[in-house]
This record gives sequence, C-alpha cells and structure tokens, in this order.
Amino acid sequence: MPAVRARLWLPMIGSILGLGWGLLASGLPPRVAAAEVAEVRPNILWITCEDTGPQLGCYGDPEAVTPNLDRLASEGLRYRHCWSNAPVCAPARTTLISGLYPTSTGSQHMRSQVPLPSTMRMFPQFLRAAGYYCTNRSKEDYNLEKPGRVWDDSSGTAHWSQRAPGQPFFAVVNFTVTHESQIRSRPHVLKHDPAKVRVPAYHPDTPEVRHDWAQYYDKVTEMDTQVGRVLEELAAAGLAEETVVFFYGDHGSGMPRSKRWPYDSGLRVPLIVRIPEAFRDLGPTDYGSGATTDRLVGFVDFAPTVLSLAGVQPPDWMQGGAFMGPFEAEPHAHLFGFRGRMDERFDLVRSVTDGRYVYIRNYMPHLIYGQHIGYMFETPTTRVWKALYDAGELRPPQTYFWEPKPSEELYDLSADRDEVINLAGAAGHREVLQGLRTALTDWMATTRDLGFLPEAEMHRRAGGDAPYTMGHAPERYPFEAIFAMAQLASMREAEGESVLVEGLKAEDAAVRYWAVLGLQIRGGEAVRRNQELLSAALADPAPVVQIAAAQALGEWGSEGDWEAALAVLKRLAHPVENGAFVAMQALAAIDGLGDKARELHPYLAELPRTDPDVPARARSYTERLLEGH
Repeated sequence: MPAVRARLWLPMIGSILGLGWGLLASGLPPRVAAAEVAEVRPNILWITCEDTGPQLGCYGDPEAVTPNLDRLASEGLRYRHCWSNAPVCAPARTTLISGLYPTSTGSQHMRSQVPLPSTMRMFPQFLRAAGYYCTNRSKEDYNLEKPGRVWDDSSGTAHWSQRAPGQPFFAVVNFTVTHESQIRSRPHVLKHDPAKVRVPAYHPDTPEVRHDWAQYYDKVTEMDTQVGRVLEELAAAGLAEETVVFFYGDHGSGMPRSKRWPYDSGLRVPLIVRIPEAFRDLGPTDYGSGATTDRLVGFVDFAPTVLSLAGVQPPDWMQGGAFMGPFEAEPHAHLFGFRGRMDERFDLVRSVTDGRYVYIRNYMPHLIYGQHIGYMFETPTTRVWKALYDAGELRPPQTYFWEPKPSEELYDLSADRDEVINLAGAAGHREVLQGLRTALTDWMATTRDLGFLPEAEMHRRAGGDAPYTMGHAPERYPFEAIFAMAQLASMREAEGESVLVEGLKAEDAAVRYWAVLGLQIRGGEAVRRNQELLSAALADPAPVVQIAAAQALGEWGSEGDWEAALAVLKRLAHPVENGAFVAMQALAAIDGLGDKARELHPYLAELPRTDPDVPARARSYTERLLEGH
C-alpha cells in the first residue's frame, strides 16, 4: 500500500512546486498544501555530529563505545563508503545545503561567502515550498549566501514540534561535542585507555598523541549518548515509524591529517539510514535491517536524496544524485574530494576514490602538507609532532606531513588503511592510476572547477555575479587553457619549462600565474634561467601574478631580485588598500620567505589587521598571518 500511495502523490508535489516559486521567493512555503499530502510523506531527521570518522562500534572499531548508534545500524542500512567531499566543516556543509560541489560555485575556501546564481536555491527551500516544516539546530556555516529564507527555524531551540498539525518535517539536529576543539580541551579525565587506542602510522606514538586519540573516543561516546536521547524523544512522540533517520559526521576526525586533508581519513564519514516499514518502498534495493552497502555516496548527493524522499524531483542543476526515493539515480563509479584555502593558508588539492583506491592530485606540491594553521596548532598532537620533526627524531612515514608533497599520490585502502604507501610510481598500478587520474580530470572539467583561479582573481572576475555564473562563461573563465597550464606547472617535469615560458606571455592572467608557479615549483635553476622574465612579471597587470613572481624571485633569485620582490610584496600586503584576498596571498609569500623578508616585519606590524570590506567570516585571516610581525 505505501508504494501505491507514494506514487499517487508525486504528481501533486510537482504541481505544488510549479506554483511555488513566487511563494519561495517570498520565503513562505505553501502551508495549505501540507495537510493534503502529509499523511503519505515521511518526516526526515538528520542527526549529525562534527569531526567524526567511522570510529564507531558498528563500523568495527574495537575501541568505540557507541551502543545507540550500533542499535540504529542494526535497524537500518550502513554505508561503507560515504565521503564528505570536503575535509573541513564549512565547505562540507556548503556541499550538503546546495547539492553542488563548492569547487563549481567558488565556495570551496574555508569561511568564504559567495552568492549562488539567482536561479538556484538551497534544498530546504524546495522542501518548504512542498509543505515541509524545516528546522536546523543549529549550526549552518555555509560558504554560500542564503538566497532568501532557508529554514522555518534555525536556532538552538529549533524543533519539529513547532510545525502545524499534520505537517511533515525535515529537521537537522547537530552535535558539537566531537569537534576538534573538544578533543584538546583540558583538563579532561580519560575514560578510554590511551594505551589501547590505535595510533595511525603517520602519527608519532607519544603520550600526547595517545591522549588526544583517547579523548576523541571519549567524545564519540558522549555524542552517542546524545544521539540516543534524540531517538528516544522521537519514539516517545510516536514519530519513529513516520520518520526516515540519517546519522552522519560532517567530515573525518578532528585529528591532524584527518581534518583538512582530502584523504580517505579526512573524507570518509559514517552514514546510517533507518527507514520505517511504512516507507520501505522509498529505500534502495539493498536496504534491510542491519544491512551494509558498498554504494558510493557523497555529501553532494544528500540534497537530491532528501528531495527524492519527499517526492520532489531534484533540479537538473544539482550535481549530486539521489541514492534513494522515487528519483534514485544510477550509483557513482567514483567519489571526489577537494582542499582549497584552509583558514589562512592557501592550497589546491583534489582527490578521487573508487572505494578501494584513493588518488590525490597536488597542484601546489612545493607547499608542505602541514602548513602552519593557527587553529590546527592548538591541538597537542600537532605541536608535539612538529617539534619531533624539527628535532630530527622522526622517520617516514611520520615525517611526510612536514615536507613538500609529491604531485600525485595513490593508495590501496585494502592494504594501507593509513594511506602512507604511495603507489603512484609503481609499475603494477599504472592502469589504476590512469583510470583515477582520468576520472578526476573529467570531473574537474565537467564542473568547471574554479579552484584554478587564485581566490583574489576569482572575485575580481566574478565582479557582481555569482562565481558559478562567471565560471560557466568560457569567455570569462577559459578553463581548458588555465587547467592545462596548471597540470603542467604542478608536475615538475623539466621538459615543460619552454611551455611555461610561453605561458608567461599569455593573455589570461591565470595562465600567467600558473606559468610563474610552475617555474617556482621546478626550483632555483628554472627560476634563475628565466630571471629576466620573472622580473618583468613583477609589473604584471594582475596582482596575483606579481605576488607569485615575487615569491619565486625572493626564494631563488639573486640578492638584487630579493629587493624588487620584497617591494612588491610590501605594497600588496596592505589589506585595506589591496583587499583581503590579495593581502593574504602576499602575506603568505612573505611568511614563506622567512628570514629573507625580515626587513618587512616592522612595516607589517603597523598594518591594519583586517579588510573591513571582506565578509565578516574571513576577516580574521589577515590578522592571523600578521601575528608576530
């Protein structure tokens, strides 16, 4: 019977949405429609937590004490391969709310703030237009500007009980007890035995590291208790048999090299879905109590999936695909991950998995993995790890995090769960490497990845438009030419130097930027051979090119070049005169030059700390880069 009823109301939802855009624009969902169709639609509850990977009992972790989540898994379907797409909260949540890869909307950088095109909405707006009461308790943290009213209530008191009688609800309940900041809060009396926790191969085995991991497990147990209370509340209200329940974490654990890194360790999250018997027909074919699935799902799929469960056809512009409901899409062959600016530090990394292998492409391989991010260094593990490296007391693979990156990485999760044995150069894995490399390249081209524009240049080109709009206009964003130069620049191939030199003359500023970066990545000899061209680039019309040339010359050029390079960086480091994103790039370059830029420190100490015109979410980053000067 439920299957028949579900099919009957699909046309009704379509008609509601057809009439609903005017109401949606005003922020008011068509409440009158809810009573007509609520009896045949499920409620949908997302229980979420922060900074939590699959370290749960139901995922086979012997140290995890998670009885409530284990019970939920025994009643529902557990996904073995779910990626958050981004390894840090704001871009991950941006993926969830939009059904779009942030790399295509220009929202991939931590705590950025960009608009969507006027034709797009966040998915709760579609649900509200279809009669759902939508609540969020309470973290949003989107890198996209909200296009009108998104939630009926988004606050610390938001609750489904405030809906109209008979109205279906979509609710998010988010727990923060597992956040990175909580695994390092002291004092803390450990409940888990630090001697029993598993230390990954990339971490040093020290008391500080074991304490942080044990405290993480303590916090996961606390979170599990909170989940149990929500499930009890749902059952006590008589709603358990009317509600589809999701549980997931917003990215991997808050420990360094999990959080912020698009490895499996930073992207894989637990996902458990329980579907009531009355709505069993909405589940996938492999759904069952206590079942597991190898289907690959990512956060980009969550928005279309929830719309599908509610009987709303996902819009064509969403880049994910529903993994259940009447609009279920074909399963993915691959999942994709990304890393852009992390707080005050720039980077560009992309990753892909087929469920067994993970391929990583580093477009700024000259930068070390563990760039100094102030917030990350508050964790004791980070500090002791770096101190041991500086003291020369570590051996591979524990040294890798503090060293420059290879251009390509390939890991076999079936034999190397910690992703420390790089198979990218192994003859026996060439076919796998090429297949994943091609899949990743195709994804970046199809989504028109905006990460290949420096952040300042992306904002300049977008002007008053949404970056997505600019990025999908070939005349404004010639992706193919820029991407080709970035591919060459980041591979360190000596034979590509002549192409880079030609790239310095290109019409497009981003092509010139990558040409300069390619010479810097190749090191001192390449920079010195092209010293005259790089000196000319210090006067390039684009500030991002000037900064890249200044850093290359400052690092590898002659002493005369240092002076000219430092003059450029000094001029562009002012956050008010140049804007925050140009200033951040200049300040990062100054920081990278170390003692060579020491003469600028008195000047930097007197600079304004922030750009008042940048969105408030990003104002602290120039200040962090200026600390100590």
